[in-house]
Amino acid sequence: MANRLITFTTDFGLSDHFVGTMKGIVAGIAGQARVIDITHDIVPYNVPEAAFVIAEAWPYFPKRTIHVVVVDPGVGSARRPILAEAGGHFFIAPDNGVLSMVFDAAPHKVRAISNPKLMRRKISRTFHGRDVFAPAAAHLAKGAQAAAFGKLIHDYIRIGITRPSPAGKDAWRGTILKVDRFGNLITNFTARDFAGINARPFEMRSGSQRIHRLALTYAETEVGDLFVIVGSSGYLEIAANQTSAASLLGCSAGAPVELDLY
Repeated sequence: MANRLITFTTDFGLSDHFVGTMKGIVAGIAGQARVIDITHDIVPYNVPEAAFVIAEAWPYFPKRTIHVVVVDPGVGSARRPILAEAGGHFFIAPDNGVLSMVFDAAPHKVRAISNPKLMRRKISRTFHGRDVFAPAAAHLAKGAQAAAFGKLIHDYIRIGITRPSPAGKDAWRGTILKVDRFGNLITNFTARDFAGINARPFEMRSGSQRIHRLALTYAETEVGDLFVIVGSSGYLEIAANQTSAASLLGCSAGAPVELDLY
């Protein structure tokens, strides 16, 4: 257990004490655990974006890694904290759908975290990252068994962001999962499921733009060109060469996107 790995994904940013405090909680309970930050720059309250980010990151960590995901607009309400086991990993998060894409990717079981011995004694209504999620991760890293956290549940929340929905013959409606650092709009259309755009004319629409071009690389386009490209995660992305597609389209995570094949 000495080198047990814990990851953090939050919308806390780094200008406040929140992230450091959570790491302090872990250090006080499981001092030899290693902590890796995936990101603390999730758009505030954006559960679907966090769901995408953790789904993309967790497969690249070793088995038995503990992933803490805190994007929690319902903090202090009746929403439950949960501990999930999936794909040989552990996930600690609020029960608000933030683990939906993890659940889609691997068989899983989910427990409600209810054991007060594995939380801080005083629990704030606004900082469960410190008082519930970080202690749970630390106790798990220290050797607590998953069953000690609470009972298995089957009514946990899932949000339907993984797959676009049909909107007619050869037409679909999807969503923007994330806007990356470069302003690329990552859609929930996978290159695997929509391989037809390689061979057929298409139109992708988001914001005020209609896009008809598929590029294999950024280098084959001109600066400012708007196009669709297959990103490293295997999803279709709306991109602009050396320019922010998000700014050009006026779109952010959660915005609708439509695809027609002709």
